[in-house]
Amino acid sequence: NARGNVQFYTKVLGLRLVKKTVNQDDVSAYHLFYGDAVGSPGTELTFFDWPQAGANVPGAGTIGCLQLIVPDEAALYWWQQRFRELGVQQSPVELYAGVERLPFWDAEGQALALVAATIGSSFQAWSDSPVPAQYALRGLHSVVIRVQSAAPSVQMLEAVLGMHKLPGADFGAQPGTSISVMGAADGPAVFIEANAEFPLGRVGAGGVHHVAFRTADAAEQLRWRARLVANRVGVSQQIDRFYFQSIYFREPNGILYEIATDGPGFATDEEEAHLGERLALPPFLEAQRAQIEAGLRPL
Repeated sequence: NARGNVQFYTKVLGLRLVKKTVNQDDVSAYHLFYGDAVGSPGTELTFFDWPQAGANVPGAGTIGCLQLIVPDEAALYWWQQRFRELGVQQSPVELYAGVERLPFWDAEGQALALVAATIGSSFQAWSDSPVPAQYALRGLHSVVIRVQSAAPSVQMLEAVLGMHKLPGADFGAQPGTSISVMGAADGPAVFIEANAEFPLGRVGAGGVHHVAFRTADAAEQLRWRARLVANRVGVSQQIDRFYFQSIYFREPNGILYEIATDGPGFATDEEEAHLGERLALPPFLEAQRAQIEAGLRPL
């Protein structure tokens, strides 16, 4: 439900729709990008609109939750009250693997949580946001993945991506579940929930297709690609997405990861004042604009 998605992420969460484009591998589907005022790297959440997609099935081999940054503990409780007033499904503030968070769900069942943290990318407040700047979402804090065995995922993140285990290892709510916390000096990036009894999941509507890690530029991305190849990880070629470049690979438990460049950025084809107002297409799709627009439902 693309229209409902825009309503929730802009009117409820206060993010800016910074790019309205299409999935370059399936131009019948919107690809909607949300972020701060300019879509700064590290603040972006993106969604594909596939009306016929089956429902997400949580389980092993899937990304279970996206955790977003708010500036302090007071903001957590401000959001708790806002969600209560707006009828957003939420759970009480909890301590999760050493992190205080507020779990909630969007209208399609996407699991999210707010985390009070000072880490994060550069953030520019959107002046038209319905959320006061002191409570605004600052970007992506971390993701929670679910697997049957943590060891292969830990090994990939440590040996290939250079992360290490952080304090905060815990036990999940389900008996037999362990939680490992992986990240770097500036904080956690991936929480690994492992349980041999987790059924296999299936990505669908209300789920997360993949998570992207940042890299500065195409040259650095190629170095990451070479490192993946050297570790016998199947990885795509560099793909030019016009607003950034991407490489994709799966970790041993089946989670799809991307490494994306910070630039060129979303102002490449639109002025910052008008980001997200029109359907933006990369030059290689512009010749198909009439056909693409005819196949999309108005937002």
